[in-house]
Amino acid sequence: MMEKRPLVWLSAANSNNCARKELEANWNLIDFNLDEPVPLFNQVSNGAKVGVLEFPSLSRDNMPWPESWLEMLDLNYWVAIAPQQPVSGTRAARLIVRYCSDFHTLPVDYKRLDTVLGHLWGMATILEPAGSLNDDYQNLALLGDSQSIQHVRNLLRRFSTTLEPVLISGESSTGKEAAARFLHSHSARAAGPLVIINCAALPTTLTQSELFGYEKGAFTSALSSRQGRLEQANGGSVVLSGINELQLEQQSALLRFLQEGKVERVGGSAQIPVDCRIITTTSEPLGDLIELGRFRSDVYFRLGSLEVKLPALKERREDIPILARSLLDATCQEAEPKKLSKGANQSLLTHSWPGNLQELQNRLRQAWLLSDQLVIEASDLGLSLPVPGSDAASNLSLKEFRARADRQALRCSLRLANHNISEAARLLNISRVSLYRLMDRYDPRPHNRNTQKRPHRKGDLT
Repeated sequence: MMEKRPLVWLSAANSNNCARKELEANWNLIDFNLDEPVPLFNQVSNGAKVGVLEFPSLSRDNMPWPESWLEMLDLNYWVAIAPQQPVSGTRAARLIVRYCSDFHTLPVDYKRLDTVLGHLWGMATILEPAGSLNDDYQNLALLGDSQSIQHVRNLLRRFSTTLEPVLISGESSTGKEAAARFLHSHSARAAGPLVIINCAALPTTLTQSELFGYEKGAFTSALSSRQGRLEQANGGSVVLSGINELQLEQQSALLRFLQEGKVERVGGSAQIPVDCRIITTTSEPLGDLIELGRFRSDVYFRLGSLEVKLPALKERREDIPILARSLLDATCQEAEPKKLSKGANQSLLTHSWPGNLQELQNRLRQAWLLSDQLVIEASDLGLSLPVPGSDAASNLSLKEFRARADRQALRCSLRLANHNISEAARLLNISRVSLYRLMDRYDPRPHNRNTQKRPHRKGDLT
């Protein structure tokens, strides 16, 4: 006998709908009561993907309106049951159009309802992202004690308390999606939906129908109305992942929504308000793309009021041991755990990591599969040990760490002081002589010490 699928049934108290009793033969009904206060946190719906919204009466003055329930439960599809067909333009009609994929009036043909629910369940199943180990690093991307990743976490916590748009930038595979999920889960919208839109996979010709949805009959294959991805994010957050991949015409289509917070479905004329937090990610600086004519400045200024820049892995080397250990544990799962040798750890610390966290994850998985031993060596990772005395080996020395700090302090102070030597020395709380020594050490070209302001030269520290 086929296991019953979970079905959410949202209605007023004491529902006695006959179709409900018939559906219990094939579905495991999970009841939620419209007359009760909406909980602050999402209740367990036991894996349900579809739900039935039963209107008790469209004429009741004190009828509990279910918008908050629908947003909190966050199912893929809803089907409405109403005593009679709602009058166009009424609140009930707008609610059904906005949230529901189909509606039925009394008396309900339970066989037709069962068929519709089964179809929607199947659609929800194939729309679910396939589970993939390729995204494991996203769960760990914000781990670590480096100053750079601590700064990122502090910014994300502060920004999560607002509803302003946030732009997350950084190289590929630095954990931008993890940062976006952190923002959502720590915000007041955490109980609402999180909709992630992969801009790189958004065809230009389908941009409007995907983002804004469409009405029945808008085009040949539009057999029913459909919410767009933006509308699905109502009450929650939407992540425009890789917004730098959008073409100019796609950016133009998005602009009106960013300005007004409303969408208009393809084939429709109604302006549907959408209340969602906008989070965007980019692997290219949008300011540079604007200069190249590849990104609209008016779109950028509506997205980039708050920005978080994720560091590359090579900029947070001190986090690599804990990241590697955590990723290796996730890879081993229930198998016998393996450890990294001292040489393997050293090779991880000195590698340049052009592929960032994705490359780290891939190398660890490769090593776990290829190594027959319980201890993974550098060769299993496809890396070599640094030669003693080489630049790679010296990167781990205390002297090199101090030198990096000196170089960073020198660059920052000169920039803040607009290259005024006396002012830069005051910022660092050192003498001008000491500042010149730093400049001679890290930029050994001759300097004119009789001038207060050294001109900027190509290739200079600043």
